[in-house]
Amino acid sequence: MDMRLLSVFDEVYKTRSVTRAAENLNIPQTSVSFALARMRRQFNDPLFVRTPEGMIPTPHAEQLLGPLRQAYELLQAATQEQVVFDPAISTRHFRISMTDVSHLEFLPGLMRRAEVVAPSVHIEVLRITPDTAQRLAAGDADLAVGYMPELEAGFYQQQLLEQGFACVLRRDHPRINQRMTATMFKRERHVVVTTPGTGNELLERQLRKLGIERRVALSLQMLPGLGNLLAQTDLVATVPERVAQTLVRIAAVKLLQPPFETPVFAIKQHWHERFQQDPANRWLRSLIADLFKE
Repeated sequence: MDMRLLSVFDEVYKTRSVTRAAENLNIPQTSVSFALARMRRQFNDPLFVRTPEGMIPTPHAEQLLGPLRQAYELLQAATQEQVVFDPAISTRHFRISMTDVSHLEFLPGLMRRAEVVAPSVHIEVLRITPDTAQRLAAGDADLAVGYMPELEAGFYQQQLLEQGFACVLRRDHPRINQRMTATMFKRERHVVVTTPGTGNELLERQLRKLGIERRVALSLQMLPGLGNLLAQTDLVATVPERVAQTLVRIAAVKLLQPPFETPVFAIKQHWHERFQQDPANRWLRSLIADLFKE
């Protein structure tokens, strides 16, 4: 039993995937398969069984997890071997679950930075779904970025920014110039963006609390295309501040402060505790945190 076998066992257990284990260890998939075959002979047990949910550990593998991880850590300490992630030469396939807010706001900056410091990595963007927590736990997603209060418990998290809301409308709006009043807000027709991660439920709760009713003309479940829509109509959208600032940069729209106090919410990145010490995951988290600081 050598360190390569121990690392393969641990990575397959974490990711539930031979392919993902090979990617994370930066070795051929056949090497992972050979290592599993050798361990199966040694322990006289299948160890992992292929199912629609991935490579599920057998009861015997569950029993072995603790001792084998302890042995792996002892061997690493004894040989002073450290897992190193070098972004400059890595071909790692990263998967990031993100909301439309995160997609619109920081994905271009992430790709520009990755092109410079990690030109060979592959970044795959996943949508936030009810299965996001399970994906993070299984290693099918490395990070989840956005406003996701459902991931508060059981996951590590880092706050990236706090923001409120702003109104966005066409630059040459016929009735609104440089200031949005309560009368204007109530009079105009509105677009409501209901996509997950926009914090719209917080805004709706605040409007109900203040007794303010919007004339809703359109509801959207996605952000892409919103800037162009607003630039070509007289509609008003109340969206997170950073989204509003992005729309001002890419479309013929302007940003105005709402005529009432808006709630503030946090954008965070979330990851499962199993990947807290993973060097590649730590690098990706650091890269994203630096982008938001800028």
